[in-house]
Amino acid sequence: MSSRDRALRITVDYPVSEPGYDPELLTPDGMREVAQAAERAGLDAIAFTDHPAPSQRWLDAGGHEALDVPSALSFCAAVTERLRLMSYLLVLPYRNPFLTAKSVATVDVLSGGRMTLVAGGGYMKSEFRALGVPFEQRNELFDEALEVLRGVWSHNPYEYKGRHFQAEGVAALPRPVQKPGGPPIWIGGNSARARRRAAEHQGWSPLIIDETLARTTRTPALSSVGRLAAAVAELRELAAAAQGVDTRVDVQVQTPYSRWSPGAGSAEEHRDHLGRLAEAGATWFVLRPPGSGVQAAVESLHAYGDLVGGL
Repeated sequence: MSSRDRALRITVDYPVSEPGYDPELLTPDGMREVAQAAERAGLDAIAFTDHPAPSQRWLDAGGHEALDVPSALSFCAAVTERLRLMSYLLVLPYRNPFLTAKSVATVDVLSGGRMTLVAGGGYMKSEFRALGVPFEQRNELFDEALEVLRGVWSHNPYEYKGRHFQAEGVAALPRPVQKPGGPPIWIGGNSARARRRAAEHQGWSPLIIDETLARTTRTPALSSVGRLAAAVAELRELAAAAQGVDTRVDVQVQTPYSRWSPGAGSAEEHRDHLGRLAEAGATWFVLRPPGSGVQAAVESLHAYGDLVGGL
């Protein structure tokens, strides 16, 4: 069975996001081996998260190191052929949207059209301060960035006049390979606002998390598959109203089951969880393999490919 035949496709969250990861994972050989293992295992995407200037306090409290997302995805593009390349997620308010558009388009061009942009508004006040971006304006900056991305990928020359950004006669070439309008844009976060934004684009990327983690990430709790199903139903209605009844909106979800390694828990229980997610309307699942070493990650990916191969 091909990955496209499965009810759920699988995104591999690169294990550098694991605290205490093996530094070998950040060598060219290590990253090549993990990315190619994900592809060989029949999994569907590889992803990196965005923290350009996290605080040491956050790292000490259980946060994680992070690579520059477009750079890491470009490397993975060069060593794979089929795997989709995903920002999971890119904080749009951190950057000028024209620079973001150029970075994302570059990955799309160099990968032959394999980029997916999962975008978020950000939650770490200290990181906003370090980057010189007003935290209180992050939602306005996020919405303007979405307008710029779609606009500059679709029109040449491109004109834009917003509150924070203005452009006259911009020729942002080359355009992305994926058309129309560039790579898919999925919106991260559990809020009703995130679902409204997602309904106007191609996807939503929520987290099934409890109240404690929800407070940390400044997003509402989404504590069960049942609640996910209700939220997806709302999203479908919003998308139909915004774009038409035939519009497809992907739903990528991370849950407590995302952390997985061979022998950790029941395979049947995990398959059952994936089945319930698919019934709730999810189309993608985030896998977080172990970061204890390159070989451990590779073995985990191959074992997971076997586990989901028959779904």
